[in-house]
Amino acid sequence: MKDEETGDMSLMYTTIGSDGTLANETTLDGRTCECCQTSATTTPDGQLVVYRDRSDKEIRDISIVRYTNGRWSQPEPLTKDGWEINGCPINGPAISSSGRNVAVAWFTGANDRPRVSLLMSSDSGKTFGKPIRIDDGSPAGRVDVVSLPSGGVVASWIERTNQGTQVRLRQLDSGGTPGSSMTVSGTSGARSGGFPRIERSGNEVMVAWTDAGEKPRVRTAVLGVQ
Repeated sequence: MKDEETGDMSLMYTTIGSDGTLANETTLDGRTCECCQTSATTTPDGQLVVYRDRSDKEIRDISIVRYTNGRWSQPEPLTKDGWEINGCPINGPAISSSGRNVAVAWFTGANDRPRVSLLMSSDSGKTFGKPIRIDDGSPAGRVDVVSLPSGGVVASWIERTNQGTQVRLRQLDSGGTPGSSMTVSGTSGARSGGFPRIERSGNEVMVAWTDAGEKPRVRTAVLGVQ
């Protein structure tokens, strides 16, 4: 029986040509959280990637790297939650852009206070405003986010309630003022329920999530946005 492979998980980058040719790989960060998904977006000023980092002291907060002028930046901490956890929470961040407007949503369980927060930028992610908490008090995370042409944002997450876990959305205006949360549907709290995904088409946002019941299936809902 072979021993399990050991070593750090790295965040890597490459490009694929139209003929399927792979370019050389670039290491963006040599030590990241093992299983949390990464998220990327493109702005007029370059590409942005956000991910859950991993320090030598097992602090697993969100970091960002930027691709501008043909070069990747060094990783920078995007959040300073101080979430120390000796294991991957499988709960990565999400990033979205519309023009130079950028939004990042993420989950943290730092200090045993789970929360979902949002950062907004109007300069292609060069700088961000203050974190805006968007959950309703008992989130499980599993976030997604979509930027709107207006500069506003729609974010989704999983919330724990007395009625079970629910898929919820919240829209924020261009100034970061949040509207009321919207319950899309109940869902499974199990990992098999996956991560709800949201996408914008015109003035509508489509939500897709896994109904991990006796017969698992993907469900969708469409909501109008301003």
